[in-house]
Amino acid sequence: MKMETKIISKEFIKPSSPTPYHLRHLHFSFLDQLHPHIFVPFIYFYPKKSLTNSERSKLLKKSLSKVLTIFYPAAGRVRNSYIDCNDEGLLFVEAKVNCELSDVLRDRNLNNNNCFVPPRLHDLAGCSQITFFNCGGIALSLSLSHKVCDLLSFITFLNCWTAIARRDTDTDTSADMINNIPPFGSAKLFPPMDAFGVDLNVLKAKEKLVAKAFMFDNAAIADLKAQYTAINGRRLSRVEALTDFICSRFMEATQDKNKKYRVTQAVNLRTRMDPPLPMVSFGNYSIPHDSTSSVNAEFIKKLQNKDEQINFLKRTFENFSNEEVVSFRFTSPINVPLHEIDFGWGKPLWTTITPMSTKNVIILLPTKDGLGIEALVTSKEEDMAKFELDNQLLQYVSTPPLKLDAHSRL
Repeated sequence: MKMETKIISKEFIKPSSPTPYHLRHLHFSFLDQLHPHIFVPFIYFYPKKSLTNSERSKLLKKSLSKVLTIFYPAAGRVRNSYIDCNDEGLLFVEAKVNCELSDVLRDRNLNNNNCFVPPRLHDLAGCSQITFFNCGGIALSLSLSHKVCDLLSFITFLNCWTAIARRDTDTDTSADMINNIPPFGSAKLFPPMDAFGVDLNVLKAKEKLVAKAFMFDNAAIADLKAQYTAINGRRLSRVEALTDFICSRFMEATQDKNKKYRVTQAVNLRTRMDPPLPMVSFGNYSIPHDSTSSVNAEFIKKLQNKDEQINFLKRTFENFSNEEVVSFRFTSPINVPLHEIDFGWGKPLWTTITPMSTKNVIILLPTKDGLGIEALVTSKEEDMAKFELDNQLLQYVSTPPLKLDAHSRL
């Protein structure tokens, strides 16, 4: 299905209250330095409601302006060593696509999703787009730079945005929310390196990448968990079992015996610190690691030391530029309420992303019922062509049911 998108308008949404001058420079922490300036746009699809397109846009922009007063770095610009919190605004695009919402939900082709995200300027901290379907349904995307925050912070931002949108937007609801968000500035906890010494461009693929979603229901995951628990000799979690299965099938399908394989998992540091940080701490508080069990309070304390930072950089990035090593990078927010994003017109029919700019990235998302897991895989085109036809993979992958209400069929 070929989709054509027409841009209706572009504007920069500024915070409803100016950012104080003393907060204008948010310096990167060491954890910020670990992440490239890339965007992972999440897209939410909603059916037609009684609100008009204009009313939906107006509500989104007004509430976004308020939430940017709280999360002011998202309205700034990315510089070499800091976020310039200059209130220039988050790019908000209105667009129209020449198809029905039901077409997208039936097709579920991640490689078409770029039409639902705005063209991004290189220094933007964030951008958003509302796209109108012929039927009256919408797609809403939000992208925040990984230099600004990690996935948990992204969800915190969304939760505040939706909370403001659901309330009476004529009433200032920002004050009570500010009290629940810790101050920004992880650089105080994780001082940045003076000379980072790693070119993060090595993470960006030179080859053509494609993305595909693979759905695993509860029964399939339980079977895999039992199998890989027996193989490993210890009880594995759902994520661990699915990670082992996806990697093993990818290696078997591509059959590149001369390569070495490496798997890293994004680890949330908030709950592992001593004392723990609140889950709503905004910024980058996650790291890629190949052994999640070794990331404890002692390890994190060492990571605040510059000598250990250098060692961590060597261990983490030395293989990324090695063509003989295939690196898989997993992110697994299966306990995050990604499907609860309600701006006042109900929960989304589908939550998804666009293809990543780095290869062999796998994001494990919870299914809408919370029982299954959807694996969003981005890889080289030729590798995906082999992987998606692997017989053992297909034995466990299920096709998600297409559930449309009357409005989304219009």
